[in-house]
Amino acid sequence: MDKRKNNGGNKNAGRKSKAEEQKLIEKLTPLEKDALKKFEMNIKAGEKWAIELFFKYMYGLPKQQIEADVKNTGQIPIIQIVNPNEDK
Repeated sequence: MDKRKNNGGNKNAGRKSKAEEQKLIEKLTPLEKDALKKFEMNIKAGEKWAIELFFKYMYGLPKQQIEADVKNTGQIPIIQIVNPNEDK
């Protein structure tokens, strides 16, 4: 028997309706020029977060590579994950 209807759930969960999304876009559209101007000012001021955000949206994130080193000691395998982007 399917008991999903008894889970309760969260009435605010899930994606907002297209109508709600459209209302939000309409409210924010007049602020677009101001937001972009402030963003430009922060980039020119050398703010690291603004420069990073610009490059992430302009060119996308760099390709992620995870190198796994698996060692078997006879008991529990130990997996060491190395992130090449992490500062050493």
